[in-house]
Amino acid sequence: MKTMPELKPKYFLYARKSTEDDDHQIMSIEAQLFELHEYARREIWFEPTPQGKFMLQVAFGQSKYYSDNLVENINRGIRQKVRRGEWLTKAPFGYLNNPKTRNIEPHATESRIVVRAFEEYAKGTHTLGTIADFMADHGIVTRNGTPPAKASVARMFTNRVYLGLTHHKGEHYDGSFAPIVSPILFEAVQKILAKKSRPRVQKVPNHFPFAQFARCGECGSMITAQYATNRFGTTYTYYRCTKKKGVCGQPYVSSSALTAQMKSLLQTVSLPLSEIEVMEKQIDLWEKESISESGSVAQNLKTKLSETKEKLDKLVSIYLDGDIEREIYLARKDLLLRQKAKLEESFKDFGQQRKNWVEPLRRFVLSLREAVELEKGENYFAWRTYFQSIGSNPTLKDKSLSIHWGELFEFMAHTKANFILESVPRACPTARPVTFSDGVSIGGLTGSRTPDSAMRMPRNTTLL
Repeated sequence: MKTMPELKPKYFLYARKSTEDDDHQIMSIEAQLFELHEYARREIWFEPTPQGKFMLQVAFGQSKYYSDNLVENINRGIRQKVRRGEWLTKAPFGYLNNPKTRNIEPHATESRIVVRAFEEYAKGTHTLGTIADFMADHGIVTRNGTPPAKASVARMFTNRVYLGLTHHKGEHYDGSFAPIVSPILFEAVQKILAKKSRPRVQKVPNHFPFAQFARCGECGSMITAQYATNRFGTTYTYYRCTKKKGVCGQPYVSSSALTAQMKSLLQTVSLPLSEIEVMEKQIDLWEKESISESGSVAQNLKTKLSETKEKLDKLVSIYLDGDIEREIYLARKDLLLRQKAKLEESFKDFGQQRKNWVEPLRRFVLSLREAVELEKGENYFAWRTYFQSIGSNPTLKDKSLSIHWGELFEFMAHTKANFILESVPRACPTARPVTFSDGVSIGGLTGSRTPDSAMRMPRNTTLL
């Protein structure tokens, strides 16, 4: 009967790097292996006996204690970095890691691309795909040279690091690095993302400046344009109802007649340049006045900011006492942090609150100056854009164009009409006042500038 040979125990040597930086290595891998080989040659610390097994368990316990203690020290360091507001991992897009400060800072070019992407998406005319193409056009692509994925763009728009907040274990904390995006812009993007709005298809501009500008006053369909050629080969442009909502009896309007009405509308909302200059000087004086309420506004903002900080402290205390669930705690904390960021932004810019009423008035006066400049030229596309900015709901009915003005322009139109009425001599029996209602209509005595006979459709009509 053969006896089994006695098995000799096998030992394994384990060596690892203490850090990724070569300058901070305590011992290289080669040096560790040499020291372990020498130690194994000198020492026999384990034998397959009860005492040897006990000593092995002690050695394993010591190694486990060292490992757990190392984890605790690392977590303690992470908590300290979070308290200091430092970023813990690799810098996100738009930032870069600063090895000297052990923190992140805005990238010179990528941060500007992030701000541009936020501003473009806040307009509500983009999708995540078009923003990805926008970033690709600015050199931000994947490793394969393709635009960023839509999910990556969505994560960028919801990443609160751009507000100056750091993140650790599902919570956000105040960061010590500079924010890239303002809270107002960030919240505007969040609203667009929540609504999942889709942009309207941007059509290529054509050479019909007033097509799709107004609606039919009878059926509510859009007004379109078309060419018409008579038997002599002369081509004309006409505007008409699309009749997409059913039968409509509105006649065609020539391009020259509609252009004349648009010019008349420009004249109703324009003033002499001398009057506009007087208004601009007065606005400059108002803007230079001191803001008496600035002190109270600043104090109010400080009070609200202090109350928000107290709420944050109380919320943390309640959570530490176990009186609130973690999900509710995180949701309320996130809301308070965003509110705090808003108040800090408002406190920074409270000195400009005086412009809240000065700037709209200045824009109104600039619009009056723009009307004077547009009246001198024939840039009809600029006319269209101008009327869309100062009025709403343009309608075309019985060959007469009507538009609803804003409050300031409505007031100015009434004032100008009354001034013209008072300037007309009473002895003139043929003078008639210009009537202004919610929609300002410009036309002849019958509401038509073009005879009905001229509106008959000539031959060789070409539809759009």
